[in-house]
Amino acid sequence: MATDLQRKENLPELTDQIIATYEEIGTIHHLGHCPLPSTEAVIQIAQCFKEVIFPGYRCRQNLHLGNIVYHIGNLVDSLHDQLTEQIARALRHDYSRKENSGCGDGSNIDFEKQGQEKAIQILESVPNIRRKLAKDVQAAYEGDPAAHGLDEIIFCYPGLEAVTIYRIAHALYQIDIPLIPRMLCEWAHNNTGIDIHPGATIGDSFFIDHGTGVVIGETCEIASHVKIYQGVTLGALSFPRDDNGEIIRNQKRHPTIEEGVVIYANATVLGGTTVVGANSVVGASVSLMKSVPPNTIVTIEKPSLKFREAS
Repeated sequence: MATDLQRKENLPELTDQIIATYEEIGTIHHLGHCPLPSTEAVIQIAQCFKEVIFPGYRCRQNLHLGNIVYHIGNLVDSLHDQLTEQIARALRHDYSRKENSGCGDGSNIDFEKQGQEKAIQILESVPNIRRKLAKDVQAAYEGDPAAHGLDEIIFCYPGLEAVTIYRIAHALYQIDIPLIPRMLCEWAHNNTGIDIHPGATIGDSFFIDHGTGVVIGETCEIASHVKIYQGVTLGALSFPRDDNGEIIRNQKRHPTIEEGVVIYANATVLGGTTVVGANSVVGASVSLMKSVPPNTIVTIEKPSLKFREAS
């Protein structure tokens, strides 16, 4: 049998073979360029935001009016610095990608200054994000008889976790910060099984019950007081293409869900022109690709069951 040393004799050759693919395939590495946003830093930003939004529920618990200013002040200061650096990285990379300019070489743009300005804009949005999330928590409590209190929802509900990160990411998305909004939402997707694009527009008092498998697309518009269950897809139909066969982007591809709608488990609503009218109900496992007027109940016909004796 080959010894460990003999086995390792092949490693330099294997390394050369791997490195050769970096020259052969240039689309899936990031070498010799300015640094990208850090996944670890973006996750830390998300955790800090959650501590600011839900103080007393996450890392530090013995908080009171005597120390809350110091605690939140430290977190806000940390968020400012982390956001500034990561946003500047994202802006610089986006510029260099579009202009093919290395690391923003030749540009007069002060990416650090832009990063700081946008970091302040995001921090200024936190009070409004908290107001929206308070309504989301209340909607979950009012919509789920299994919830015994607001604390349980904040601690335990994956739907609230996903919506919390979405609302933060959406604030970044609205001021044209590249990459980081998607990184945030995909982190939440990995943790919760709920996939919300940061570009979606979602109103107040939004509740995702159970949540696993929910997909909400980029151009989806959801009004206030909407409730959806696990497995719901608010997606797109086939994508239109231009004369060169390229997907046409920046068009509305996902449905509009009006106020007070309930969508039950595993329902699929597709298409940019599809509108589910206010106070309608979309039943479980429905596949809907056309608009329905307000106050409509959409269900599939009851399937027939077949019984036979087990062998």
